[in-house]
Parts: sequence; C-alpha cells; structure tokens
Amino acid sequence: MSRPIVAHAPDNPNRENQAGDPLVRGTFRDHQHQFTVRASSAMAPDSFQVSVTGNAADLVLIVSGLNSGHLHATWGQGWRAFAPEWKAWFEDSAFAVFYNGRAIGSRPRPGQVRF
Repeated sequence: MSRPIVAHAPDNPNRENQAGDPLVRGTFRDHQHQFTVRASSAMAPDSFQVSVTGNAADLVLIVSGLNSGHLHATWGQGWRAFAPEWKAWFEDSAFAVFYNGRAIGSRPRPGQVRF
C-alpha cells in the first residue's frame, strides 16, 4: 500500500525551505512586503504563523485549530486595521503557501488548449 499524499508533509517538493528550517513552508508578497509562512511543528501542525520576512517578531497572522477544524485567526498589532479585502487575500495566500508551498499568484501559467 502506498503512502497517502499529504500537501503539508515535510517532504512536499513545492515547499520553499528557508536556510534549512523545516518549519518554513514558503513565502509570498504584496506590493510592499514579503511574508514567511511557518508551521508550528514538522508533523501535523495545529497552527501556522505568518511574519514579515527577515523580522520574525513582526507577526502578521496566526491561524490555529488546523487539526480540530475550529479555525481561529489572530491578527498582529498594526495589521488588524488593514482593509477586509486585503485581509481576505492575505488569508487565502497564507493558506495556499502553507498547504502547497507557493502563493496563488505564483503558480505556473497553464498552457493553451487548441481545438
């Protein structure tokens, strides 16, 4: 029997590993900042945190309850006041990096289909 495919497994080939840190899932950016997504543990993490790249103390978002299904988002000081549209985009991007290793906008462009 083969192993199940788990998107957030430590050996996910899409994950951008930073400086050998096995908890870093990858990065994404908006127009001003680059952000790093970091899991709480290597196996079955219950949460992840997103910080400004290069400044781990500047936490932007912490999402907990991944294993229980009771998700809770906590926004960092200074980031709470951002527009709801930006926060929704940010959450979507953070989840994409956490599970897939890359942001939504950084996916390879699909090829064209000719009929």
